[in-house]
Amino acid sequence: MTSDRAPISRARLSLALRIALASALFGLVVAGGAVAVGYWALLRQLDQRSAQEIAGRRELLQHILSTFDSAEMAEQSKGRFTHLFYGHDDLHLALADPDSGQVLARFSEVAVQAVTVINHAAAPPDTMHTWVTPAGTRFSGIHGTTALAGGQQVRFYLSVDRRRDAVLLDGFVKATLFALPLLLLIVAAGAGVIARTGLAPLRSFNRLAASIGTRSLNRRLATAHLPPELADMATEFNGMLDRIDEGYRKLEDFSGDLAHEMRTPVATLLGRTQVALSQTRSVDELREVLEGNVEELERLSALISDMLFIARAEHDAVPLQPETVDLVREAERVADYLSLAADEKGVKLRVTGEAPPFRADRLLVQRAITNLVSNAIRHAYPDSTVDVELASEGGQTVLAVTNQGDGIAPAHLDRIFARFYRADPARSRVEGGSGLGLAIVRSIAHAHRGEVSVRSGAGKTTFTLALPA
Repeated sequence: MTSDRAPISRARLSLALRIALASALFGLVVAGGAVAVGYWALLRQLDQRSAQEIAGRRELLQHILSTFDSAEMAEQSKGRFTHLFYGHDDLHLALADPDSGQVLARFSEVAVQAVTVINHAAAPPDTMHTWVTPAGTRFSGIHGTTALAGGQQVRFYLSVDRRRDAVLLDGFVKATLFALPLLLLIVAAGAGVIARTGLAPLRSFNRLAASIGTRSLNRRLATAHLPPELADMATEFNGMLDRIDEGYRKLEDFSGDLAHEMRTPVATLLGRTQVALSQTRSVDELREVLEGNVEELERLSALISDMLFIARAEHDAVPLQPETVDLVREAERVADYLSLAADEKGVKLRVTGEAPPFRADRLLVQRAITNLVSNAIRHAYPDSTVDVELASEGGQTVLAVTNQGDGIAPAHLDRIFARFYRADPARSRVEGGSGLGLAIVRSIAHAHRGEVSVRSGAGKTTFTLALPA
């Protein structure tokens, strides 16, 4: 149970708190690094100061020793070393024979210990050497050989007690350990306040998202005074709302159009059935009613199928089965199929032009051509010609269907491909049109990443279908 709850509690930490904790952790790393560098720099400065101090005392020591005839005199005349040790009670001196190593003069027990340590370490002359006693006291020392007044060589061992430096370093560490948590707390609190202030626009995002409903999809976030990062997020958020709004409106239009168009065949079916059941009917009369109902049901089924196809096409959900399509052959096949309907109206069909084969869904392309040609026949003048022209232009395969008839008013051109839109509603319903033919053509074009357009004037109307070659 505990392992399952831990991730949840961490996931529920506010973003401002996460930033504050991350800032504190980062501050800890940076401050720790700074403390380490500071400690190292301070230690180096103390080492350099000790080295300079011993170097200065070594010169004074050599000057004093140059006044003695022998090392025994140095042992007997310790008072002459007053200037050497004045103000430096942490200095320790021992003199030894350079050949035998025997201590000739000593001024403290530590000085004798320095002789042993330095000789054991085989430290080179005139170089600083540092060691720590068993009691934990740190010393630095130097040794070398100098000549007395009488010409005798004597080896000196000059050491300095580093306890004062250790006290200084300990004080530095303690002060740092005391101040560091307070500093990190201040950094975390400041980062939290800054993060909370900087993330204030996100709360407006939250309020807007909470207020969005089906009746408020038109609300948007203002991006004028937002920082670039949040402005980009607000722009994408507004774009998402635009897409949701558009999808919701399409869904509303879809359901409204479908309900409106289904109402007539359903009402017809209900009325015919009620009339048939209102009194006793013969078998032939009932058969006639059922046959009429079958026609209405077929229309209703085709309507639902077409609406579902358009809805899938609008969401790029139409499964294409591409194959090599010969557009000339498909246009001629459609013209042959619709020739009987054209003859009944006294309209001639003419296919001209050439187009190279291309990859597309053959059945969908055939359906688009059928809808365009049948629409042209429906609105063509009797004894006129419907021209189906094929061409290849700009990397596209183009099919243009032109008929001679009443033109489309400019006010209708922009909406001619909308679902159930009819420039002449009464005429379309009488002739059996559902108002979905051109909408299906547009959906097929978009599914193939193509386009469809219309132009009308001077008694001619031309629909152009352009598909990628």
